[in-house]
Amino acid sequence: MTCATLVRMRIALTGSSGKLGSVVARELRAAGHRVVGLDRVGERDPDFVQIDLMNYGEVVDALTSVNDTHDGVDALVHLGAFPAPGLAPDVATFHNNMLATFNVFWAATKLGITRIVHASSETVLGLPFDVPPPYIPVDEEYPARPESVYSLVKHLEEQMAIELVRWNPQVSITALRFSNVMWPEDYAAFPFDEDPRQRKWNLWSYIDARDGAQAVERALQSAPAGFDRFIIAAADTVTTRSNADLVADVFPDVPIRGDLGEHDTMLSIAKARRLLGFEPRHTWRP
Repeated sequence: MTCATLVRMRIALTGSSGKLGSVVARELRAAGHRVVGLDRVGERDPDFVQIDLMNYGEVVDALTSVNDTHDGVDALVHLGAFPAPGLAPDVATFHNNMLATFNVFWAATKLGITRIVHASSETVLGLPFDVPPPYIPVDEEYPARPESVYSLVKHLEEQMAIELVRWNPQVSITALRFSNVMWPEDYAAFPFDEDPRQRKWNLWSYIDARDGAQAVERALQSAPAGFDRFIIAAADTVTTRSNADLVADVFPDVPIRGDLGEHDTMLSIAKARRLLGFEPRHTWRP
């Protein structure tokens, strides 16, 4: 992540102790930003505030100022949530994730925070693709197809953002549809070659957490006012098998749009490349 042309910001980061959030915090700080972590759990630190995102009063207070930690922020990155389906009962997932996102978005717009980046999810594309995708590579152009309560909430969060920026035209909200987040140590399990159906649920895609952090920074720097959504994935797949072989084996009847490439991601990142300047730098491959 280069900081040569960065506008340095004071950034509130929810979910700062999570798998993606901890890397986002580290990378944004390395780029010269001031990051205040907001999470339910975390180690005591001058830049960390323990908070319950389901408590609106706590959210407003934490974004306004906290003792001598900070006296306001320029931008908000919202990653705090149950990060996947099945980690909690569906009702708990809905109540927690939906209310937390409403509280964070609502408080930010009330406080005049105009730059918001939000963790959406690849799941809104129709994962786990038990019903095949409409075409491959998939992109942001077809309507959301949530297949779980977790994914339903992500879709509703995107719809809420659309209305909030309509009400507040100066606000920018960017939804990043992150693929399956990986740390470098996770690559010991790669490649996934034995059974092509083992990872067909997200078209054999992933995202290195460091590149996820890059996408967050790009959105903070370059997203205009209004709402937009972007798929964020690594440039390649999780397997050495060719894309043509994978698709012929698992999705033989799905239309192909454009060149699949040998191992190019089948969650298209063309839009993020074009509009955000996002370019994945990390891969599991030697």
